[in-house]
Amino acid sequence: MKGINDYWQRLSEEDIAAGKHRDFVGGIWDDIGRLQLEFLKQQGLQPGHKLVDVGCGALRGGVHFAAYLECGNYYGLDVNPSLIEAGRLELAEAGLQDKLAHLAVSDRFELESFGAHFDYGVAVSLFTHLPMNHIIRCLVQVRRTLAPGGKFYATFFEAPDSGYLEPLLHEPGGIATQLDEDPFHYSLRDMQAIADLAGLTVGYIGDWGHPRSQRMLCFLS
Repeated sequence: MKGINDYWQRLSEEDIAAGKHRDFVGGIWDDIGRLQLEFLKQQGLQPGHKLVDVGCGALRGGVHFAAYLECGNYYGLDVNPSLIEAGRLELAEAGLQDKLAHLAVSDRFELESFGAHFDYGVAVSLFTHLPMNHIIRCLVQVRRTLAPGGKFYATFFEAPDSGYLEPLLHEPGGIATQLDEDPFHYSLRDMQAIADLAGLTVGYIGDWGHPRSQRMLCFLS
């Protein structure tokens, strides 16, 4: 995954102590964190469910999920070790050490390393930064680790057609996306084809209140 964007950049201990990880993962820290939890609760997430947060970053949503879920039911995976360390600090500052969150680093979406099957999964602002083949890899790993009846929710920037070559400006938020450059856009038909290649089906939810106009999908095995 190296070379796609600068998400590999490691933050120093000083950066993390200064809270720079919050802006590094996109900012709007509290609002988007709460939005993720409230959305999944509307979709049926209960404290007893196991949830995997793919591309969890510094736990913008993870702090809220860990607080809501029963002990040991939150799992977070990210490619950047320094963000995982920042996430541990966020959990500690929120007094959530006893929730025993499971955190791991992987650049190949190795969800099976957790040794668990998940009732719910979420990936917010992940597919927006990945080319198609990386999304397929992620979804194959998701399929292997979803519990029967499990659901995986992921956001994307929506294009009107497949192969849409022009830049797209998404409002609200003012984010400009490209077909072949981060941040990426995809059509719904693209995402349906990707899901099929990964052995999943996908449903379109669309607008879920994201402040930067990312649309929501639900993947099912």
